[in-house]
Amino acid sequence: MAANPAPASSPVRLEGVTKSYGSTTVLHGVDLALDPGELVCLLGPSGCGKTTALRCIAGLERVSGGRILLGDEDVTGVPVSRRDIGMVFQQYSLFPHLSVARNVEFGLRMRRVDRAERTRRVGELLEIVGLDHLAERFPHELSGGQQQRVALARALVTRPRALLLDEPLSALDAKVRVRLREQIRAIQTELGISTVFVTHDQEEALAISDRVAVMEAGRIAQLGTPEELYRRPVSPFVADFVGLSNRVSGVLDTHPDGAVVRVQGAAIPVIGGKPGAGLGSALGAGSGASGSAVTAYVRPEHVRLAPGTPVRAQPGPTTSTGIGAAGIAATVVSSGFLGSIRRTVVELSDGTTLASQHGADVAFQPGDAVDVSFAAEPVAVAPLG
Repeated sequence: MAANPAPASSPVRLEGVTKSYGSTTVLHGVDLALDPGELVCLLGPSGCGKTTALRCIAGLERVSGGRILLGDEDVTGVPVSRRDIGMVFQQYSLFPHLSVARNVEFGLRMRRVDRAERTRRVGELLEIVGLDHLAERFPHELSGGQQQRVALARALVTRPRALLLDEPLSALDAKVRVRLREQIRAIQTELGISTVFVTHDQEEALAISDRVAVMEAGRIAQLGTPEELYRRPVSPFVADFVGLSNRVSGVLDTHPDGAVVRVQGAAIPVIGGKPGAGLGSALGAGSGASGSAVTAYVRPEHVRLAPGTPVRAQPGPTTSTGIGAAGIAATVVSSGFLGSIRRTVVELSDGTTLASQHGADVAFQPGDAVDVSFAAEPVAVAPLG
């Protein structure tokens, strides 16, 4: 491996950034701060504002309000050519008439870096991205994954203060995406460069990031580590968007020790349900009143299955009151093998369907009678309706 080229990585900050197109506001006062060397993903559905935010950082879009800083420098009004930022987009836009080495070298030539230094830096970056043996090839002679790495080397060779990646893997097949996202993360970590990575692929975001900013309608709905987003979503939107969740109807039960949602007689703790933890925020627009009908977002791995007795024609009274307690009769609808895990779908007596994710060594068949229980993991809830 070549010596670390040590780019002068800078913190990146967005302070109250807004962006409007006529009467349509796309970004609503976005605040975001990256530490030097941190990789933050902007994750969200199409139209949430993530690419617009990235383009504002790059200087490709002029902000309508707020400011953008690189280190201590306010670059809000600085042209894109003077921001010293590396960018890789969905389309790699390599020069077809230039070799790999000349493509990577292009930015250095524009900066009038002397030939010996250009040769040294290009060699360094090509070795880091694993393409030094292809330096004289042309873009049409490369695979999609190799072209992506050339684009990455070209963005890094000028030693930018920050790196921006806009859906850089979306054009690649699944296996190549997984391999290259790991390589991007390794290179980003080695170089210690502040990076903003835009994606709509939640698995990609969770796998590659130090922190993830989930965006909803031009705002950051939650910013946190992948573990925080998955295990402690702050809103129904985040719970529903990040990972898979079963939407289950239940009744909120609040008391001095906290809050639970009762589902078919089982009691599941609620995120933010402990005293002083802000249950109203967890419920979104809901009041959080005891007895309210709510939807609980239950992860498939927290739905436990055990061999059971056939489902009753009509649900009988339930007496289970313990946290996560169960004994809910259900029937297996389907069960799929996914390698190291299985995903089994069951139907309760009232027609509710639940997906359970469990070890691949436990196999259920359609029509099997099972008993359902819930792990005592807190869930997000939203008002029913």
